[in-house]
Amino acid sequence: MASITNDIAETTALDARSSVAVADPCAIVIFGASGDLTRRKLIPALFELAACQSLARRFSIIGFARSEMSDAAFQESVARAVRENATCHVKDEDLRNFAQSFVYVAGDYDQPDAFTKLSRRLEELDRERHLEGNRLYYLATPPAVYPKVIGQIGTAGLAKPATDHSWVRIIVEKPFGHDLPSARKLNHTILGVFDETQIYRIDHFLGKDTVQNLLALRFGNGIFEPLWNRNYVDHVQITAAETLGVEQRAAFYETTGALRDMVQSHLLQLVSLTAIEPPSNFDATSLRNEKLKVLQALRPFTLETVTTNVVPGQYAEGQINGEHVAGYRHESGVKPDSKTDTYVAAKVLIDNWRWADVPFYIRTGKRMARRVTEVAINFRRAPHLLFRGQELDTNTLVLNIQPEEGISVGFHVKVPGQKLRLSSVSMDFSYLAAFGASERSAYATLLNDCMRGDATLFDRADGVEAAWAFVQPILDAWENKGRSVSPYPAGSWGPREADELLSRDGRHWRKP
Repeated sequence: MASITNDIAETTALDARSSVAVADPCAIVIFGASGDLTRRKLIPALFELAACQSLARRFSIIGFARSEMSDAAFQESVARAVRENATCHVKDEDLRNFAQSFVYVAGDYDQPDAFTKLSRRLEELDRERHLEGNRLYYLATPPAVYPKVIGQIGTAGLAKPATDHSWVRIIVEKPFGHDLPSARKLNHTILGVFDETQIYRIDHFLGKDTVQNLLALRFGNGIFEPLWNRNYVDHVQITAAETLGVEQRAAFYETTGALRDMVQSHLLQLVSLTAIEPPSNFDATSLRNEKLKVLQALRPFTLETVTTNVVPGQYAEGQINGEHVAGYRHESGVKPDSKTDTYVAAKVLIDNWRWADVPFYIRTGKRMARRVTEVAINFRRAPHLLFRGQELDTNTLVLNIQPEEGISVGFHVKVPGQKLRLSSVSMDFSYLAAFGASERSAYATLLNDCMRGDATLFDRADGVEAAWAFVQPILDAWENKGRSVSPYPAGSWGPREADELLSRDGRHWRKP
């Protein structure tokens, strides 16, 4: 296997991943402060920003949840969350200073008195710490609570900036809706209180360096963009696989499934970023406009094409890393006759000039052979094969998104010896090898972007609805005709029907 040698100066290696952009002073309010998302992701991400001085010197974080808790008790839980989940080095002094920035407000999400108390606490902190009236709200609650919180924020007068120079923003976690009607309803609710410019719909996938590198690869290099079209690309494969099962989330997953949880958000984000036209500028409006055009160009599914081009699956018992694991229907909290999709594969077509007749094959699943997320661009074969009798794979450009971020280019070379025999090799670029371990998580990147008012990597209302509009015919077909999930053994790459989805076209899935 060939490898790319790095000719990157030490200063470049240091700057590339640790460059900081300092946020404005602000108060951050986390609704759902006692929940799993806050403990595992948000608090560690905020600590990472504080540790690398990407938070302003003046900031305060307010936890809001139903359970009663003192400021001191909340600060202790913050320190535990950082020690257990932070990905960067934790210094005791940094952690003490960070935890002291947290305060706690207890209250029900639908009680006006609780939001009056929150308003008073915000005003006190603003005066004490000179936060300039800037406020960021983070909805880390279950989605059913979103309308309650948003309504109370509006009633309490907390949605509008206090001055012409201050700002108020809100981050909304996925899932943003359960289907197209609920997404439209939620957009209507939130837009009744906040302006679109204040709303940051977060998908942490977009904070990963390699996802953003899709854009850098195409538009920062002269050698790739000329090939990025139907004349040279045979097909695209996008895989988001994980070895974990449903774990303790059966109640959530039974009402969601892989289509809603992964395809509507993560996979369609990757499709749109892979397929977009060059934006006029690298800013939020230009980039999101181009992503929207891709989503609107996706060929809609019909009842017939759902049957032929979409494969729902469900994991059965099998082996993961040599250990026996139970099938989905035997997981705690799952109905014994459940038809929930833990796997989805689909053939997606984009009806525009660049991608006409180039299929995008997408798949996602739980309890797969390995954890991997990648985008593989498979190029057309050479028009005239001089080397007859030799079976050669197509050239492939692979963007590895997780767990190991990097880029691989596959091509053919002559094997040493008298005979003219070809072998496939790859040139591999590794973020870890080139730049060292990342100092910031995807959540840290996106939180920092939001506090600086950069919405480039966040969803807009029309983009969310366009993604749901594409997925909705699949949901309708499954609802009307009944969903038949194809079983696949845990530890495999999915059901046989998913292999047939490509074999009908004379292609096969990659095995990452």
